[in-house]
Amino acid sequence: MKLILALDQGTTSCRSIVFDETGKAIGVSQKEITQIYPQPGWIEHNPVEIYQTQLDTIREVVNKKNIPVNQLVACGITNQRETTVIWNKKTGLPLHNAIVWQDRRTERICAQLHNRNLEKQIFEKTGLKIDPYFSATKISWLLTFLKDTITDSNDIAFGTIDSWLIWNLTNGESHLTDVTNASRTMLFDILKGSWDTALLKLFNIPFEIMPTALPSSSFFGSISKNIFGKSIPITGVAGDQQSSLFGHAGFTSGITKNTYGTGCFMLMHTGEKKVRSDNGLITSLAVQVDGKLNYVIEGSIFIGGAVFQWMRDELKIISSSDKVEEIASQAPENHEVYLVPAFSGLGAPYWKSDVRGSIFGLSRSTNSSHIVRAGLESIAFQSLELMESMNSDFNSFQKTSVAELRVDGGASKNNLLMQIQADILNIPILRPKTIETTALGVAFLAGIKVGVFKSLSSIEKLWEIDRLFEPSLNDDFRLSKIAGWKKAIRQSLTK
Repeated sequence: MKLILALDQGTTSCRSIVFDETGKAIGVSQKEITQIYPQPGWIEHNPVEIYQTQLDTIREVVNKKNIPVNQLVACGITNQRETTVIWNKKTGLPLHNAIVWQDRRTERICAQLHNRNLEKQIFEKTGLKIDPYFSATKISWLLTFLKDTITDSNDIAFGTIDSWLIWNLTNGESHLTDVTNASRTMLFDILKGSWDTALLKLFNIPFEIMPTALPSSSFFGSISKNIFGKSIPITGVAGDQQSSLFGHAGFTSGITKNTYGTGCFMLMHTGEKKVRSDNGLITSLAVQVDGKLNYVIEGSIFIGGAVFQWMRDELKIISSSDKVEEIASQAPENHEVYLVPAFSGLGAPYWKSDVRGSIFGLSRSTNSSHIVRAGLESIAFQSLELMESMNSDFNSFQKTSVAELRVDGGASKNNLLMQIQADILNIPILRPKTIETTALGVAFLAGIKVGVFKSLSSIEKLWEIDRLFEPSLNDDFRLSKIAGWKKAIRQSLTK
């Protein structure tokens, strides 16, 4: 039996999952990581904690499940994208906490870029909007903040979390990333598949600190022998959302998925065609397997499942996310209560970083179950707006609309949310048997490289539906609920 270790380093936790040759998860370990909030709108992680926690989950899953180490033939890494780390190559230590993708500290830098009318130039090369979300302004901020401690740029390295993990797992032998993570930095030309020297110069970022970008299914080095007693090749790397699409067997144009995690991320594969969105979406690279560059259009919601962390930790109206469905079900309707969770601004299709969260429609009869249900529905309504934009873009080149949505992520286990999503979108929702699709995708990438999976068609046969959610609302009621959400959004935008 050949086994593949998948490392899934996310925004709130690290997971290690072992998959067998059929794509079945036979062991999982997960541990949360600390969220650091130095100022309002600033979010950081401790890079050393990330690596140590990831290492703990690797050892735990192997030991807890008695995984035969000699059967581990490859490792894949998937990660929170855009989160930025800078470290010293000689000491291997980070020079600052990682700046998380949700962090908004670089709004002023982005405003200056907008004022210089650089939006079109950056969008044409990278497919991305000018926004603090992406890595470029984070790197620029860090280099400025650390300028007195950096004497030689040859001594430092930049990486997204995949690069940071690869560096540590290989004992500093590999400073690498893959094209999907590179395409999220706002520094990568997605038509040429390479770092753009003009953009690096624009952001005052030295080329020598950048990792080499490889295809997603490549040899990225080997996990050091001191971890398992044997070296294990790292042969698959991809940003979490592209990895998820791959895990859904999303290899061809039109296949669309939505991941319900800390945020929500809807991606549509567009094949070898780079589609320019006219509706607030962005364009990135899909995973690269066979040497050809393929593309996705994507809508990103900054606050999805994270709304329940807020309800648990700050409002204290739920004890855990497992209670959300039960509590929300106590309010069969939202009583016209709408929650706009713009804690880090609004992502696609608005890209408004200065908007903040709001609750509308409160009355004397409003209770905690209405607030919880409104939080649940906010995920579905935000996803609706992504789908509306995606359909407009898709119609422009395929003359059709999305017929179904494949789903994954922790919140996709919530049956009420999935039914609400089907009702709001008015299309079927397909939840697969393996909802750890992000980790599964990179396991597929790693396995292809070492021959565990022979072809994309063989992977397609492994994707199976667990449950189908069919829309059940009548059109008038559905449209009235959507109108209420749109009104809440308009009020949020005009504050």
